[in-house]
Amino acid sequence: MKLPEDFYQRTNVVKIARELLGKVLVTNIEGVVTNGIIVETEAYSWKERGCHAYGGRKTPRNAIMFEKGGYAYVYLCYGMHHLFNVVTNMPGVADAVLIRALEPVDGLTEMKIRRGRLANPFHLTSGPGKLTKALGIDRKLNGKFLLDNEVWIEDGGRKIPPSGVEASARIGIDYAGEDAKLPWRFTIKGNQWISK
Repeated sequence: MKLPEDFYQRTNVVKIARELLGKVLVTNIEGVVTNGIIVETEAYSWKERGCHAYGGRKTPRNAIMFEKGGYAYVYLCYGMHHLFNVVTNMPGVADAVLIRALEPVDGLTEMKIRRGRLANPFHLTSGPGKLTKALGIDRKLNGKFLLDNEVWIEDGGRKIPPSGVEASARIGIDYAGEDAKLPWRFTIKGNQWISK
């Protein structure tokens, strides 16, 4: 069952990032369905310097972040990796959750074709750029509503207890100064698909 709109339209992006662990990210690209369990997330709020919309800065790239929660925010990182984010909160408040890693479930054959030959099978979806390639996510999905039928998140019925969640600093945002130290990266403890 798809997560309802109100799941995304809450005001605490950190809580949402934590609660997305164990949920299932699904894509349906030209009739090919692929999915995986979310095992790693990062929260971003426009109130801190790690966020693309810090201080209310709106650009053509991040404009979707200012919409109501429940949209996909997909951007290109380093000109080569598409990264998939879930927009949260209310219109005008730019918060989002980056999906950093998945444990693949359905559509493995297609995922492997999209990713090409891998030295390590765990490299299939164990990173934000890897999972988007495996699931066929690119800028065409930016701005898609997560209750439509191209990309969405389901409640797979898996509850991760607090003891099964690890919180740490987010990755690759040293430019954010003190904000880089916020413990806003969440992982399922011991999961082998977490990004390295």
